Amino acid sequence: MHEEKKEKSIHETVSKEKNLFKKPWLHSLFSFVVIFGLLGLFLFWQVEKNSVFIENSNLEAPIINLAPSAPGVLNALYVKEGDVVTPNSPIALVGSETISAKDGGVISYAPEVLGSYFSPGQTVVSIVNVTEMKVVGQLEETKGLKNIVAGQRATFSVDAFPGKTYEGIVDEVSPVSDDTGVLFDISDQRPIEKFDVKVRFNVSDYPELKSGMSAKITVYTNK
Repeated sequence: MHEEKKEKSIHETVSKEKNLFKKPWLHSLFSFVVIFGLLGLFLFWQVEKNSVFIENSNLEAPIINLAPSAPGVLNALYVKEGDVVTPNSPIALVGSETISAKDGGVISYAPEVLGSYFSPGQTVVSIVNVTEMKVVGQLEETKGLKNIVAGQRATFSVDAFPGKTYEGIVDEVSPVSDDTGVLFDISDQRPIEKFDVKVRFNVSDYPELKSGMSAKITVYTNK
C-alpha cells in the first residue's frame, strides 16, 4: 500500500512538471531569454570586431629638465621632490641666475644640499609635466594597427585601479616603429615591428593617475 502511494505521488509530480512546461507564459519567457542572450552575444561580437586591444601600455608624461645657461653654484632651491609647481614658478638660484619652470608639474628630482657647482646645460631640477600625460601602448603591426587613426574613441584601464575604466581619444600613431620591440614571425622569420599608439585624456578628471603606471588600451575603430 505504501509503495502504491509513493508511486502515485511520483506520477503526480511528473504530471505537474509536464503541465508546467506546457504553459504559454513559460514558453514566452524562455524565448525572451534565448533572444536576449543571442542579442548580447551579437553585440559583444560587434564590439570585439570593431575594436583593437593593446595590452602592453603605460602612462607617460614628459620630463622637463631645468638647467642654468651659465656656470655657477647652487645658492638657493625653492622646491623639493614631490612638490607641485605652477608655470613660471622660481625653482632655483644658480650663481645669479634664477631658474624658472616654463610649464607646471610635479618635481621628480631636486638636489638635497646647496653649494654644488653646475655647468651650463647640467640638470638642476626635473619636473614631470602631468598636464601632458598620455597612455602609450606598443602594438604589433599585424594586430590591427592599420585600423587605428587619430581621433578614434579609446578606453583604458590601469592595473593600480582594477575594475575602473577611463575615457580617452587616440592622439597619435607613431610614424616609425619602436626598434626595441621587433619580433619575428616564426613561419618565415620576417620581422614584426611594434608601433606606439598614444591616447590623450583629460588629466584633471583622473587625479589618481600617475606617470609610469601600467595600463591596457581598447581602441574603437568603427570599421
